[in-house]
Amino acid sequence: MLEQTSVDHDLDVRAERYVQQRGAAASDAERRRLREEFIRDALPFAGRLAGRYYGRGEPAEDLDQVARIGLVKTVDRYDADRGSFTAFAVVTIRGELRRHFRDHTWGVHVPRRLQDLGVGLNRATGTLSTRYARVPTDEELAGFLGVGEADVRAARMSLAAYLPISLNRQLTAEEEIEFGDLFGAPDPSLAAVDDRAAMKRLLQRLPQRDRRLLALRYWGNLTQAEIAEQFGISQMQVSRLLARALAWLRTALLSDVVPPWPGATDEPEARVVLHNEPGGTRHAYVHGEVDRDGAADLQARLLSALCAGHPRRLVVDLCGVPSMDAAGLRALAAVHTAALGRRVELRVTGVTPHLAHLMTATGLGFLLRP
Repeated sequence: MLEQTSVDHDLDVRAERYVQQRGAAASDAERRRLREEFIRDALPFAGRLAGRYYGRGEPAEDLDQVARIGLVKTVDRYDADRGSFTAFAVVTIRGELRRHFRDHTWGVHVPRRLQDLGVGLNRATGTLSTRYARVPTDEELAGFLGVGEADVRAARMSLAAYLPISLNRQLTAEEEIEFGDLFGAPDPSLAAVDDRAAMKRLLQRLPQRDRRLLALRYWGNLTQAEIAEQFGISQMQVSRLLARALAWLRTALLSDVVPPWPGATDEPEARVVLHNEPGGTRHAYVHGEVDRDGAADLQARLLSALCAGHPRRLVVDLCGVPSMDAAGLRALAAVHTAALGRRVELRVTGVTPHLAHLMTATGLGFLLRP
């Protein structure tokens, strides 16, 4: 409540005179004139009340306007028999100003009780901080305000909705950058990180041949016909193998549990069938892929074929091998070393053009001689 001043006393006297003049007025036009004059005389009083709320985030012009609306309501509702005009005006104008803040400075709807408690919380924090020379605890604030600790926490959270910063507000007066410009846009590359990591793990589960097929098609941009030529198989086979790999990858990416690879069997990928011919020649027909996991088994099987029965010549037929990685080439080199030690002639036939190129590049091309 504002302290009673001589100005307020004069305004109370003016209000009593206005009521008397209004009651004696002979026409509505005379009453309207008296009302306008009285409101004009009381405007400085409304301005003083509005000034108490300056600097709280709302434009001073808006607060002056709200206070004047409160003054008009006071004049229209004033009853001289019920007490001082200025006392009634203070209550009415302050109510209008507080309602304005409640309606315009809260970013989201907050219950009136929490709004009032939030105001009290700020005051209590200042009072207790001075008293204890530190930030008060929730328990101390609750005791001071006479509420529960949960109410203190709820009021503190509600204060975050008071005077929210507009996204269209400029960072500084000199710059045209707005707060909203600081928010990043969705980054497709970042959103794809999880999918890329999952795809990398799934590709490692594929057989080496299928990984190479996918690499040549989607990273090397080779046509199916060009891939078929490198692998020594038909274009239809390439299409079928690519479709199988893509279908498995799609299912695995969308599943919580990775499904088994449809080409997997319980047997080793590379199978060796032996056939002996007259004159000491032994043929080893290899079927299936030869990758890092199957290379050791292939090496063991070929070494067994080399040692059993003392053949004079071992011909390894790779016609049924669609692909072979570096581990398979090392297995062939190990078999060649063992063949030299046992004085057995080793030859390799039925290789794809790509595998022939790899063998030549790694120094095993001499095994391809007829």
